Amino acid sequence: MNNRSQAAVEIARIGGELALEYYRRLGSLVIEDKGPQDFVSEADKAVETHIRNMIIAAFPDDGIVGEEDAPKPSSTGYRWVIDPIDGTTNFISGIPAWTVVLAVVFEDKTQIGVIFDPVHNEMFVANRGAGATLNGAPMACASDAPITRGTVGTGYSSRISAQASADVVLAILEKGGVFHRNASGALSLAYVASGRLLGYIEEHMNAWDCLAGQLLIAEAGGQIEDQSANQMIAQGGRVIAGGNAVFDDLLKIADTTYK
Repeated sequence: MNNRSQAAVEIARIGGELALEYYRRLGSLVIEDKGPQDFVSEADKAVETHIRNMIIAAFPDDGIVGEEDAPKPSSTGYRWVIDPIDGTTNFISGIPAWTVVLAVVFEDKTQIGVIFDPVHNEMFVANRGAGATLNGAPMACASDAPITRGTVGTGYSSRISAQASADVVLAILEKGGVFHRNASGALSLAYVASGRLLGYIEEHMNAWDCLAGQLLIAEAGGQIEDQSANQMIAQGGRVIAGGNAVFDDLLKIADTTYK
C-alpha cells in the first residue's frame, strides 16, 4: 500500500504539471460541451490518458475508473479512481480553482486519497488510518467551529434539483452560516480537511470527485457519511462532510431538502 501511496502522489504531481501546461495556453484549447455547465477539454483527456498510462506501467493488474474513459478491470482488488481535472469550468475560464484527483479503493473502502492543486502547489494526501497532510504537514478539520463561525461549501450540477440546491443555501443562511461554491467539489473537500471550510454538502457527486476528499476529511478528524466506495463508483451519491460541530447540522439540512 505504501508503494501505491507514494506512486499516487507522484502521478498526481506529474498529471498536475501537464494540466498546468495546458492551463497556461487556454486560448488554443479544444473544448466540448457534455451538457449544461458541463465541459470537457483536450486537457482533461490528455491528462487522464497520461495518468492511466503511469498507473498501468506501475501497477498493470490494478483497475482504473476515470471520468473521461472506459473502466479498466482489476485482478488485484485495487481500483484507482481518477479525475484528471476537477473544476473544468474554472480551468477553461482561467479561474485558478481546479485539481487533479486520485483515490485508491480496496475492499469497498478508499485507502488512499490525493488531491493536487498545481496552481498553488498544494498536495493534499490521506492514507487510511495514517492521517492527512498538506505538503507533508499534518492537517486537521475545524472540529469545534459552529456553523456561525465559518463557511460551508456547497455544490450543484445539472443532475440534481435546482430547488433543492436553493433550499440548502437558504437553510445554511437561516442557521447563521454562509456558503461558498468554487465549482470544484474535490478542492472544496480538501479545504474542509484543512480547516478552511467548515463542511461541505452536495446532493450528488461522482466517485472521482469525492472519494479522495472524503478520506482526507475523515483522516483529518472530521466526519463523513458511511458509504460503500463500490456503490459510489457505480452510482455516485450525496456527500455530507464536515467538522464535528457542523456535521449534524448539515446532515439535518440534507435529510430535509434532498428527496
